[in-house]
Amino acid sequence: MKYFSLVPTLAALAGLVLASCKPTPPQPSDGKLSVVTTTTMITDMVKEIGGDQVRVEALMGPGVDPHLYKPTAEDARKLREAKATFYNGLMLEGRMQELFEKSKKDGGKVYELGSAINEANRKHADGDHYDPHVWGDPRLWVLCVDVVVKGLSETDPAHAADYAKRGAETKASYTAAFEWCQQRVSQIPPESRVLITSHDAFAYFGDAFGFQVVGVQGISTVTEAGLADVAKAVDFIKSKNVKAIFVESSVPHATIERISKDSGAKIGGELFSDALGTPGDMKDVGGEKVDQGTYVGMIKSNVHTVVEALK
Repeated sequence: MKYFSLVPTLAALAGLVLASCKPTPPQPSDGKLSVVTTTTMITDMVKEIGGDQVRVEALMGPGVDPHLYKPTAEDARKLREAKATFYNGLMLEGRMQELFEKSKKDGGKVYELGSAINEANRKHADGDHYDPHVWGDPRLWVLCVDVVVKGLSETDPAHAADYAKRGAETKASYTAAFEWCQQRVSQIPPESRVLITSHDAFAYFGDAFGFQVVGVQGISTVTEAGLADVAKAVDFIKSKNVKAIFVESSVPHATIERISKDSGAKIGGELFSDALGTPGDMKDVGGEKVDQGTYVGMIKSNVHTVVEALK
């Protein structure tokens, strides 16, 4: 499975690099540290740790698929002007890798959250690539907090103590969310813990909470599922008597809807895979209201949706 096609993007990326060198209007001077983030999961983490000392420019918004995201000239400008950049890595933002490398060569402070995950805890995808969806396991996402704390502290040493304090608080909230999710998942009989989704973005989630995971499209969304993939999924669902399958917020629903129709399994709901929800979008997860635009709210929302469909 290819993560992205390199040849068609090189010319475009070269144009973006040149565009990023053009003069730009003065940026607001509010005394805050200006940083750039890629995915919504990273944006939420950096905002939590950065607090009022940091102004975050997010390149990707809710519902945006990072596998398919195409950087713009405006993105190149933001990367050039940022004091620090935070990205997932592990080839999640494949089309943007050239821009990150350019920024590093120019002396920019660029931090890869995926570097916090050691070899033993990384899952292999096709070829030489790793599965980049590490945020699916809160125990691993906690480790990425250290990368953000380090990046902010190196860039803005005057507030290092503040970043360290909020980093510890963020870790505690992620750990508490993991424990909450474990308790909720215990309501599903072990034999029913089969999670079928649009693409294979939930392997780390499956490890964290004891699910057998099947993604119809594989790790990336660059290549759509074929008829053979659909037929295989239908046969698997029937053989396992799977009650429900799930669509994803950042992936078209057509394939899962077709599989649901052919297999008889209901659609159990929509999960957040490669992006968070819209900030302020609240959901009741068993008597508790959570914001699906935050990492903690997203992981709780996903678990609640799965539990309600499979228990």
